[in-house]
Amino acid sequence: MARLGIDLGGTKIEAAIVEDDGAIHVRQRIPTPPGYQAKLEAIAALVQSVESRRGVHGLPAGLAHPGSHNPRTGLMRNANSTALNGQALDRDVSAALGREVRCANDANCFALSEARDGAGAGAHSVFGVILGTGVGGGLVIGGELITGAHGNAGEWGHTALPWPEAGEIPGPPCFCGLNGCVETWCSGPALAADHRRVTGQTLTADAIAAAASAGDEPARATLDRHAARLGRALASVVNIVDPEVIVLGGGLSNLTGLPERLETALAPWTFTDEPLTRIVRNTHGDSSGVRGAAWLWPA
Repeated sequence: MARLGIDLGGTKIEAAIVEDDGAIHVRQRIPTPPGYQAKLEAIAALVQSVESRRGVHGLPAGLAHPGSHNPRTGLMRNANSTALNGQALDRDVSAALGREVRCANDANCFALSEARDGAGAGAHSVFGVILGTGVGGGLVIGGELITGAHGNAGEWGHTALPWPEAGEIPGPPCFCGLNGCVETWCSGPALAADHRRVTGQTLTADAIAAAASAGDEPARATLDRHAARLGRALASVVNIVDPEVIVLGGGLSNLTGLPERLETALAPWTFTDEPLTRIVRNTHGDSSGVRGAAWLWPA
């Protein structure tokens, strides 16, 4: 059974038809328009285009989106695309497409995609990590996406950085209203901010990585601090969830040697004599959003 996956991002909307074997033969991306109603109309037009190219209509559809639905009200909250907040996104997209649409947070869809047939395939428990503009996560156990009572399972980016060192308290302010969240230390902008605080240099995360590769010692030190903090943060996930595999996604997942450095960095903080959790890069990259959305409809 073919399925339709839709990934609603802040800058682009992607739709793809995912076959039973995971193959994608038809996909299309468009810029994300501003405004809530414009987003709904763009999704409907994109789906019509993709299904027409495949010669099908009414496929089971899944949607990956930022933020989460309040399970009591059904309304969106915590989305960095603020036009979505307070809206009944699942119901409105279903109405726009004329069919049931299953929705999940984009990090959850990433985790589901990588657990299904990506870097976490074959593992019973997979924690998917998004390291980009923000920090998010998703948890899949036994092939099932775990969403939790509030729909926020996996939101480790808004837990406090564990075992803080001197200079890490109270930590940078977070948009959630607290200080010192993992996101404020481990996201791409947070890495750049840390480098600026220490060196006075304003560089992007990519530029810092390039400078480190060229032998720049301050840049290397910034990456070392980032890996150490990320290792502590992931150790708390291991201590609570104990996943077999942690799959890294987002732009920072491409940092050279990051999986290996993190396995070393988290080991001293895990409550075990022999850390066995594997940390790996993703297989499907930025295709995991649409793939995971499609897999919201199981075989």
